[in-house]
Amino acid sequence: MKQVDIFVAFFRVGMLGYGGGPSSIPLVYKEVVDKYKWMDSDEFGDIVAIGNALPGPIATKLAGYIGYRVGGIVGMLNALVASTVPTIIMMIFLLNALNAYKDESWVKGMAAAVMPVVAVMLAVLTWDYVKKSWESTLGWGWTLLFVVASLILMEFANIHPAIIIFALLLGALLKKDSRSGDQGKKEKHST
Repeated sequence: MKQVDIFVAFFRVGMLGYGGGPSSIPLVYKEVVDKYKWMDSDEFGDIVAIGNALPGPIATKLAGYIGYRVGGIVGMLNALVASTVPTIIMMIFLLNALNAYKDESWVKGMAAAVMPVVAVMLAVLTWDYVKKSWESTLGWGWTLLFVVASLILMEFANIHPAIIIFALLLGALLKKDSRSGDQGKKEKHST
């Protein structure tokens, strides 16, 4: 039954993920965290962050990792097929249809109407991550600093998000190592 659930979850994402990989992230979240509860919100956020730092489409990286985690190698292949095959089929049929009717006003209206919905889905997911950062040990000050700094670096300095994510992960690891070194010194002095 688990393999069926994996297929259904990622098939829905593949069918409804209009607008590419980033727009499918909230759909994957709904399936993986809310519906099937294969992981919690924090784990999902970690997977998205690491997935964004790696090359390739985010939707397939999420499908592959989550499928593997839930159902092993078969689950990974199952999730990848379920998330990519609908897109391939829809691309073939829809692009032929849209190409035939591309100058029609209803086609332009349909495409324009979907964009705000995708934007709202991404905004809601972003707000959830900001709240989780604030509620964790970061607090509002650090969270706002990271949000503003990331926005400036990505939008004005044109630095790729993967570089920012990597730098933050590296900074967190170095900070953790320095804390463990400080604790070792404290333990030596107390003995």
